Amino acid sequence: MIDIRLKVFLSAAMNLSFTKASQELFISQPAISKHIQELEREYNCRLFDRLGNRIQLTHAGQLLLDHARKIQQDYQQMDYDMNSLQEKVAGELRVGASTTISQYVLPGIIADFHKRFPDIRITMLSGNSREVETALREGRIDLGMVEGIVRRPELKYHPFMDDELVPIVRTGGRLAKYDTITMERLRTVPLVLREFGSGSLDVLQKALETKHIALTDLNIEMNLGTTEGIKHYVEHTDAMGIVSIQAVRDQIYANIFKIVDIEHLKFERQFCFVEKQGASPKLQSKFKHFITSSYKS
Repeated sequence: MIDIRLKVFLSAAMNLSFTKASQELFISQPAISKHIQELEREYNCRLFDRLGNRIQLTHAGQLLLDHARKIQQDYQQMDYDMNSLQEKVAGELRVGASTTISQYVLPGIIADFHKRFPDIRITMLSGNSREVETALREGRIDLGMVEGIVRRPELKYHPFMDDELVPIVRTGGRLAKYDTITMERLRTVPLVLREFGSGSLDVLQKALETKHIALTDLNIEMNLGTTEGIKHYVEHTDAMGIVSIQAVRDQIYANIFKIVDIEHLKFERQFCFVEKQGASPKLQSKFKHFITSSYKS
């Protein structure tokens, strides 16, 4: 029901790309341009500056974006409330989740949520914790789910699930003979870790600091952008990876990987919902309650 021109403008403005807006909305790029031009004619101003293959918001475009975000939030709440009159739960929810959560925690729960609430449309953005928080601040998502321990003061966080990072090696590799290694040996073991900006690396860094060890003290062989990348790398080398237990349960049971403990060191954390400050809209609250209840059960 929201004006299609406004929906197109929001997508183009938040992606700063007509091409990405076209892909996101499944509308042809000429149609994207047409809707933007109609808005520009209606308000007699340019909304974007075209810089070669790039676009950027003009002052008028930024003003329209600020209003469009508020309209979108009001529309989502209206959609939810009006459907509730018929005892029907419906609406649209844009969720962002950090890599571990989106790959290993959410798929089954989201499937159950869709069965329970088929009229709620969920779109998912995946990235590291920093990217999810940035998307939330920029209004590209309504709710984030992150794995880091760094907190931004302008956002609010609520834990919903406990997690632990575990050191893994390939079964049959030279490190598999150890059940536990010392802190000193950890300094020499070739490691493959997540990239900077990931919640996993934040947790690892903070835990090491309690033992007066910096990341630069370690033998980091490689930083990779995904947990799956780390798993594949470890499976074919004698390096050690440090990943969420959620990501390797099946491979541990299948004897592909072995957990090697590090003496006197644990990497524990919590997965958290992250939102903008203020009250949570009803649809977000329902989704959070479902996720939390699913985990507890």
